[in-house]
Amino acid sequence: MPILTPTKARGATTKPMPMVYVEPACAITDTDLAQQLSLSGLNAPFLADLLSGVLTHERCGRHLYRAVEARTFNPILKAKYREFGEETERHVEILEDLITQMGGNPNYVSPAARAIEGMDSKLVESTYALSGSLDLMTAEMAMLDAVFLAESADHANWKMMRSLCDQLRAGDLQDAFRAAADEVEAQEDEHLGWASETKMRLVMLQARNSVMANVGEKAEEIVARIKGWFTE
Repeated sequence: MPILTPTKARGATTKPMPMVYVEPACAITDTDLAQQLSLSGLNAPFLADLLSGVLTHERCGRHLYRAVEARTFNPILKAKYREFGEETERHVEILEDLITQMGGNPNYVSPAARAIEGMDSKLVESTYALSGSLDLMTAEMAMLDAVFLAESADHANWKMMRSLCDQLRAGDLQDAFRAAADEVEAQEDEHLGWASETKMRLVMLQARNSVMANVGEKAEEIVARIKGWFTE
């Protein structure tokens, strides 16, 4: 099972920063990263930080998919959130394996990763923060918007991973990077395309149907309408 939340008990390390205290046993420096990673001729500390951020985004994406799968009322959305969430967990595993093969620690949390986790946690929070003050249809759209934004970054990350393949020396590591990009990039194309298309379909569906705006509908009637999306 991939690790979705690095902790001290799981061997997490990070860099001490002016506002970040790190226990000596968990501290790591750029010099340490350069010595650990098999990336001759490349900026190893930078790439370690970068890959830590990409991995963190995938881990946060898995948490996001679990959250929206559990709370959507639409069975088609629920099935897609489950499918994409399972694929995202596989992406976590792939990245952990790549970092390990480079000689790194997949539970290294870079400064970039902490910033990304902060941004991604707001995406998850946005699907909960206004619970009770949003109507159910708006809440569904907010969850889909969060998925769309997360997948936009994922798509860009894996396009970048594809480009990194050409910067690596020929050998097992380059082959592993290329195989990972081959597997994941097509899925990310699908994820982003689906999120974009589905958002457009829901906007058009609600824009054309004046009944959707009936604020007098009971909650159970609205839930029934949400369940019927894409089948009407």
